[in-house]
Parts: sequence; C-alpha cells; structure tokens
Amino acid sequence: MIHIRQLHKSYHTEALSLHVLKGLNLDIETGEYVSITGASGSGKSTLLNILGILDSYDQGDYHLNGSLIKNLSEREAAVYRNEMIGFVFQSFNLINFKNALENVALPLYYKKVSRKKRNIIAMEHLDKMGLKDWAKHLPNELSGGQKQRVAIARAMISNPKVILADEPTGALDSTTTLEVMDVLTNLNREGITTIIVTHEKSVSDATNRIIHLKDGMIEYETRKNNGVHDTIQSVNF
Repeated sequence: MIHIRQLHKSYHTEALSLHVLKGLNLDIETGEYVSITGASGSGKSTLLNILGILDSYDQGDYHLNGSLIKNLSEREAAVYRNEMIGFVFQSFNLINFKNALENVALPLYYKKVSRKKRNIIAMEHLDKMGLKDWAKHLPNELSGGQKQRVAIARAMISNPKVILADEPTGALDSTTTLEVMDVLTNLNREGITTIIVTHEKSVSDATNRIIHLKDGMIEYETRKNNGVHDTIQSVNF
C-alpha cells in the first residue's frame, strides 16, 4: 500500500535550512493499524503530510497503492487524495455554519453527487457513528467526541483506502479518547489502512504497530504480539 525509500525533506528560510526527514524507509501494507510517535520536531507531521499528498518531498520515492507520488500537479494530487485518503485532524476542521449532515456530505458535493444522494449516504455514515439524531446540529452544539465522530464519518464517505489521523484525540478527555479509538479500531478491522500520528501512549498502544521517529529517522519499531508490543527494529544514530 505505502512504500517509501530514502525519503528526504528540508524546509528553507532566509535564516536557516532545516533537514526534517533524513533518508527514511518505510513500508505499510494494506489493512495495517499503525501509529507514528516521537518528540516534537521528530518529523511526524511532515511525514503524515507527505503521506497525505499535502506536501512534497525533496529526494527519494513514495509509492501509494502502486503509483509513484512525485512531482504531481495540484489537480493530480487532489485526485489521489479524493480517491485514496481520508483525513482526521485534532481540531476536527468542521465548517461551523453547516450542520453535521452537511459537513459529512461535503466531499460528495465536490464529486458532483446530487444533494439527495449525498445526504442519504451522509446519514448512513452518521448512523454508523451513532449520530443519526444529531444530524441537524451545528458543530457548536456537539461535544468534542461527537465532533470527531462527524469528522471520521466525513473522512469515510468517499470510501478511502487509507485513513490518516493527525493527533485525533489531542483535544479530547481520556474517556472520549477511548470512544474515538474504538471507532478507528473498528474501521481498521473492516480493512481500512489506518495511520495515526500521536504523542499519547494510550493511543499508540491501541494500534498493532508503532513507528517511533527521532531526528527525522525511525529510531525503533514495535509490533503487537499477544497484546504486547515487541521491538522488532532498532536504528543506531
């Protein structure tokens, strides 16, 4: 599903040049449940933005579902994002003046699906999230957990192959974090490749594989075996 070789990414300003990803190699297969961890500045968000085709990279190769993702026009990048990827963000990114149903249906509007059809599909996704009765409520009338479930429903409405979640529980309390992780875990069990950037141990522990970044490289990796994460790879710095 995702194959990365010798990935480099730097950011340049007049004052400095910051080398964020330093020859990173990574494979994530279809249906995996992965968390990406590491301290601030380790490259987590940069990697997620590249995976989501929101940012480019300088050197190396990134293949998504067999296609090389490199030097794409904005139109080409948008096509890949719309067909392949669903995004979930810490801040929910809901449109405040649209109700839950309208927020979930929005991706289908851009695909020129009729209003009647997209609302039917959006209601099905809200129902799956336990939010059918909240369909007409605006975001400011929803709890944090409800907002995130609306955001997940919106991410899923285009039937993506990959869910990319950037600190999806960062704005939630511990009880609501468990509820949202249950939703993401169940989606992964349905076969959706799920990748979560997080700094929360309870979140990374819920995934089957943890990739820990340090200074733009993979410091170590663990996989879950009988409910316990065992280190399977360690990188020397």
